[in-house]
Amino acid sequence: MNKKVRWGVLGAAKIAVEKVIPAMQQGEWCEIAAIASRNVDKAESAASSLKIPRVYGSYEELLLDPEIEAVYLPLPNHLHVPWTIKAAEAAKHVLCEKPLSLTVEEAKSLLAVQERTNVTIQEAFMIRTHPQWLGVIKLIRSGRIGELRAINGFFSYFNRNAENIRNKPKFGGGALMDIGCYPIFISRLIYAEEPKRVLGLIERDPEMQIDSLTSAILDFPSGHASFTCSTQLAPYQRMQFLGSTGRIEVEIPFNIPTDTPTRVYIDDGSDLYGRNIETIEFDPANQYTIQGDVFSRMIREGGEQAVSLEDSIRNMAVIEAVFRSARSSNWEAP
Repeated sequence: MNKKVRWGVLGAAKIAVEKVIPAMQQGEWCEIAAIASRNVDKAESAASSLKIPRVYGSYEELLLDPEIEAVYLPLPNHLHVPWTIKAAEAAKHVLCEKPLSLTVEEAKSLLAVQERTNVTIQEAFMIRTHPQWLGVIKLIRSGRIGELRAINGFFSYFNRNAENIRNKPKFGGGALMDIGCYPIFISRLIYAEEPKRVLGLIERDPEMQIDSLTSAILDFPSGHASFTCSTQLAPYQRMQFLGSTGRIEVEIPFNIPTDTPTRVYIDDGSDLYGRNIETIEFDPANQYTIQGDVFSRMIREGGEQAVSLEDSIRNMAVIEAVFRSARSSNWEAP
């Protein structure tokens, strides 16, 4: 059997064409064998520039290709679950962009699909397998900053284009679904537990009605996590982890660069000007390459998923609770 898993891509979305496909093509375990788009010209253009051998003018055609073993799904959010189900029923493993679904119930429906079809379905939280985050987890679990008690995150960019899919509520647009899912995911991962309750505050764009500024507090058994995300602020991202004896700051937590080392700062709190801060650098790496290889290797050799379907359901439960809390002005339990 060919070591490399043969992948098909459903859709010629920007993230797929510009980031994920070129990255997966650099991997040891991935072969991008086909791409499909409802606009065949778009698919052919992508295939030509990325040297993908097979092109399909519909998603259904690609799923009928017996040589395709797994599909990467970068479609708009509201299409994630329907096409994940169709791909699974066509006996293809699925790596689906985040957020996996629009609701917890939608996400839960995939458990039965995964069991029935005997394929692996995974949400594409590419940060999960990047060396930077593996390193941060190791530092915190080793007690480097003492007892972890608080996490704080920020993630923003500016996009007021009403035609952009991220600004359409019915398609699952808005800050919380698009980028707020990341600090929630990381907070749950680092604490290794689920929040008991959450408090959400949302400001909506008056014309587009998407949440353009969202903040939340997550109350975990071991401490607190808070974050703000926005689609209408200057681009910025940070994650901070505060313990009883120190603090860790992740400089670029989510859109991790591929061409420069990434930096994590460890502060023992002895100097407010930061003169004693230690900087740890992680070698440049492409998180999409790593994600594709880890998933493909799991298909070939077995082993544990980087992000389980159950974990994705729990992440969506927190997202839903933040939305509920913003409406009720009360604490809500996921």
